[in-house]
Amino acid sequence: MSDSDLEAFRAETRAWLEANCPPEMRQPVRDEEDVYWGGRNATFKSEAQKAWFEAARDKGYTVPAWPKEYGGAGLSPAQAKVLREEMAAIGARPPLSSFGIWMLGPALLHFGTEGQKQRFLNEIARGEIRWCQGYSEPGSGSDLVSLQTFGEDKGDHWVVNGQKIWTSYADKADWIFCLVRTDKEDKYRGITFMLYDMASEGVSTKPILLISGNSPFCETFFDDVSVPKSYGEDVPAYVGEINRGWDVAKYLLGHEREMISGADGGNTGTIGAALTRANGEVDPVLRAELAQFDVDALAYGAMGEKFLDEIKVGKAHPAQPNMMKYAGTELNKRRHELMMAAGGSLALEWESEETSGGKPSRGWLRTKANSIEGGTSEVMLNVISKRILDLPGA
Repeated sequence: MSDSDLEAFRAETRAWLEANCPPEMRQPVRDEEDVYWGGRNATFKSEAQKAWFEAARDKGYTVPAWPKEYGGAGLSPAQAKVLREEMAAIGARPPLSSFGIWMLGPALLHFGTEGQKQRFLNEIARGEIRWCQGYSEPGSGSDLVSLQTFGEDKGDHWVVNGQKIWTSYADKADWIFCLVRTDKEDKYRGITFMLYDMASEGVSTKPILLISGNSPFCETFFDDVSVPKSYGEDVPAYVGEINRGWDVAKYLLGHEREMISGADGGNTGTIGAALTRANGEVDPVLRAELAQFDVDALAYGAMGEKFLDEIKVGKAHPAQPNMMKYAGTELNKRRHELMMAAGGSLALEWESEETSGGKPSRGWLRTKANSIEGGTSEVMLNVISKRILDLPGA
């Protein structure tokens, strides 16, 4: 696409956003209800949220880079970048948030059958299904390949027993993409990447109360859950091959780490000017720290764009998501530390309406999990040291 064509697309995108993104959807997210996750039990917080989602869905902009036959807009990488830039310029909220978009979708595009793509990707793009991820177990976190949730082969179905933990929004999800051991003799080639309904008999969830007072994570239990091996012609209940789910899991982990890192700038945007406006005169030392953060946030955004471009042309290093995850985690933690510092004693408040129910302090506490979820920072640094810096092992 020529530069003139891209500029024409930018002008068209800017006009479309102006016409279709309501002013209310250009405000920062204030609480969980401001985020639309879709799913069979989803409700809209407002008419503006509904209008923004439906306009984006009809345009293919819930998943703009996905092919049109799977619910996307079929945008080129350059066009998708323009759309991201123009949405960021007006502060537009994502019309749909979804683990299906961030994690399962890329895995299905790479490993899925045509039947799986036609069914599940279109459901994801239209916001009709909400997914959760069944990876970590009480004894299998960073050493995920040691997982013990087991699926006993019964011919046309498996009977799954076991437990997952830290399953984000499992209590609100419709379906789960789940790592299940199907061969106890082979550690790596004995795992199957299964897809099944959370309403299945034998599936139960229990929220885990966090220090922030919120419970996005759950324990998830499987007690004799029957999982069919197929949902119809060319729609197997597993992605990739039986007993080769670890290949899919590793691919998906890269996308999860990019999501947690805020690789698109969603978690790590500049904050200096906004905090100065909100708090008036800022201490000179804090002002310098805010400026340094903003420089680092812009550098991180540039690194993310570089990595995305390298992925698109097949030149990415497989450990780059580990770099993004570690750097993004540390940047997001710094961001909230600075927000707390700028807020002074008021930021420590927990309950009153004047500070949105303790949002600054709750958000700050929530970031403490960033260095654990999706792979601990220690594990990320080990991978970086060995695979990128080529340092010897201990």
